[in-house]
Amino acid sequence: MRLATAAMVREADGRAEALGVPTRILMENAGARVADLVQRITRPGDPVLVFCGRGNNGGDGLVAARHLRDAGRRVRVWLAAAEDAYTGDAAANLDLVRRWGIDLKLAPREALALDHGLAGHRVVVDALLGTGVTGPLRDPYPLWVAALNRFEGTVVSVDLPSGLDADTGQAHPEAVRAHWTVTLGLAKPGLFLLPGAEYAGRVEVASIGLPPEALEDPAQAPIELLEGRDVAALLPARPADSHKGTYGHLLVVAGSQGMSGAAVLVARAALRSGAGLVTLAVPASVQAQAAASLPEALTHGLPETSEGTLGVEAAREVVRLLGPRDALALGPGIGAGRETAALVFELLSREEIVVKPCVLDADALTLLAREPRRLDEAGRALGAALGMVITPHPGEMARLLGCTAGDVQADRPGKVREAATRFGAVAVLKGARTLVADPAGRWAINPTGNAGMATGGMGDVLTGAVGALLAQGLAPWDAARAAVYLHGLAGDLAAAERGAAGLLASEVADHLPAARRRVLEEAGQDG
Repeated sequence: MRLATAAMVREADGRAEALGVPTRILMENAGARVADLVQRITRPGDPVLVFCGRGNNGGDGLVAARHLRDAGRRVRVWLAAAEDAYTGDAAANLDLVRRWGIDLKLAPREALALDHGLAGHRVVVDALLGTGVTGPLRDPYPLWVAALNRFEGTVVSVDLPSGLDADTGQAHPEAVRAHWTVTLGLAKPGLFLLPGAEYAGRVEVASIGLPPEALEDPAQAPIELLEGRDVAALLPARPADSHKGTYGHLLVVAGSQGMSGAAVLVARAALRSGAGLVTLAVPASVQAQAAASLPEALTHGLPETSEGTLGVEAAREVVRLLGPRDALALGPGIGAGRETAALVFELLSREEIVVKPCVLDADALTLLAREPRRLDEAGRALGAALGMVITPHPGEMARLLGCTAGDVQADRPGKVREAATRFGAVAVLKGARTLVADPAGRWAINPTGNAGMATGGMGDVLTGAVGALLAQGLAPWDAARAAVYLHGLAGDLAAAERGAAGLLASEVADHLPAARRRVLEEAGQDG
């Protein structure tokens, strides 16, 4: 699903007007769509209150009130300001509401009066504030938002819940907690990012008559909400006459003494994601353990340090192993010691490495954060070749960008795009509603996954999924988007079967084939 920031929506509205579509027509269509939803979710006799701000969002609400009255519904309107404060299209629709004899009242500004006025209504339409909100709400809006959140009936928000940032999903500092949101023309990222998704309720995207030409802007990098049908289109076909070589060979360089499980999880997820072959290269002392844990994978023991970690002496062997293989996954469980850092730096400086697509995660990113120029250089080299995917969690992203994890979480879209641009890589910012961005400015929100996945090893599973799809020939942008969606969906399927609490990373890995089958079958393809 295509998404649009507040600025993109304003520009689309402007292009529509330049193409001859009056803004009043767009407002009329928007209000009609809101009224359609209210009629679907209520009975004919249910009383409806429409709470209208003084801007275009309020104008949409005034149109909705008129359409509800036209349908024979019991409707009242509260105004956020005196009638003479309304201007433009909103003022024109306010005049129509008055002429139609719809009950108009200035909204109360005292909590008890608000609660009393809201009581007895089945639905309240929140048409107070729209995409223009960018900072803390000014009085009396916090009072009104609090009253709507105390209301025991159904709240339907117009375009987005009042008080919610359309771009980031952050509240200012509180927002209306809607049961439904009718978002207009194009959906907004803040409705699907957290915490915004928890405020939006069920989201319905309403067409309001924007011409296709108004929606297209070559100067804007697209934003998308990942959906199963889009992921299905990315997955490579599996013809009947194929063999294991058809589906790629991934080299996984991972693990150390005490961290062999991370390496095994990467390899397990890669095989469960359809890779034809996986070679697991680990310190020699843990090779037997890795081989016993996952007999389906090839294993190779690498030269190790006295501490059972990989050092720079392993570089030549890694280069040799990667030669005939299709992609590289590097980092989980390798440790963060000085000798391991030397190995990572050496590998990313070698031409033989950067000619293959790779995914970097976990300890590899921690080590690179100590010398970000190494990642800069690797990103440029890989960008000129086949590409790199980095998969940090918020803490790792903070180290890479030289900020705090709080800074990352406060602006996840901004930080993932910053990393992609700076490092010349496809960046995956893990967490609730994982984000993917590329150096061209595109970014995507993944809606799959659940709280049961907040446990050790889940990132290793994602690394294996990304690596497997790279090995199967997907471009880094496509591999990352498909992998995060399937990874989250596998977690959802596993949680539905076993419960979210106590979910294991290996269980999520083992549900990856079912996740792949689900998206293909829903897209009408053979799973």
